[in-house]
Amino acid sequence: MRLFITRPLPETVIAAARREFDLVLRADTTPTSTDELRAALTEFDIILPTLGDRFDAALFASVPAPRSRLLANFGVGYNHIDIEAARAAGITVSNTPGAVTDATADIALTLMLMSARRAAEGERLVRSGRWQGWHPTQMLGLHLSGKVLGIVGMGRIGQAIARRAHFGFGMAVRYFTRSPRALPDLPMAEPVADLHTLMAGCDVVVLAVPASPATHHLIDARALEAMQPHAHLINIARGDIIDEAALIEALQTRRIGGAGLDVYEHEPLVPEALRALDNVVLLPHLGTAALEVRSEMGMMALDNARAFRDGRQPPNAL
Repeated sequence: MRLFITRPLPETVIAAARREFDLVLRADTTPTSTDELRAALTEFDIILPTLGDRFDAALFASVPAPRSRLLANFGVGYNHIDIEAARAAGITVSNTPGAVTDATADIALTLMLMSARRAAEGERLVRSGRWQGWHPTQMLGLHLSGKVLGIVGMGRIGQAIARRAHFGFGMAVRYFTRSPRALPDLPMAEPVADLHTLMAGCDVVVLAVPASPATHHLIDARALEAMQPHAHLINIARGDIIDEAALIEALQTRRIGGAGLDVYEHEPLVPEALRALDNVVLLPHLGTAALEVRSEMGMMALDNARAFRDGRQPPNAL
């Protein structure tokens, strides 16, 4: 079968793909254009896309008889793919859950610490040459140990964040989810029925929900107004879960203590107004940026492709 991979992946993944498929690898690291995706749908049996490769309803409609029958997405998030339109076109979509859980949870804790302890701001101060030495009231931040963590979304990643925060920092854990579930491994985690109640009662709030029409701008001006003035907001999910303009306003007016972001509403565009602020930590979507993690993701995507090639249901079909 012909396989099209839309971006460079770790060499072990590419080598495995070359052994088992008639592979065409796109060398560009930028998102694949609509014209390229349209051509891929007509020329390849399987496409291995990733974040930024937009398979929307209009694209599928422009290819009424696609050759492709599987989009083996590289990544757990798939908001760049219109799942219903893909199904209507007879195309299966799979993703790579599990492989990303620990790495993404680690980035959440990284951002929590960086934002609460003003680490990025301090690093910029040292690099500027303006640091005049230690003193007792210099750059006082928020001590995380023993504080209350709120998690919006309690899937694999939310649970991994909860374990790290509770057992590592002694934080109390509260969470809000639209899909209640039993959490036998996290008896200390307290569910909260209302989002704004959660936002109001926590020192740090982490977003760990998938992007969907239901979660678009879930964190709007009203949600931000519910937060305590010292509280920090962390987003390791998808950028459009936050109303970015409302967040900028809350940070500019010091309505909240700070924020840590790994994703952005119009990624890779990061507004100058956001980049100018000292009370926000900005990372370039590093959630799964570790070689072993990206390799595992790639191998999981290939597992889905192999299963489809062999006439079986991909193990991570959506």
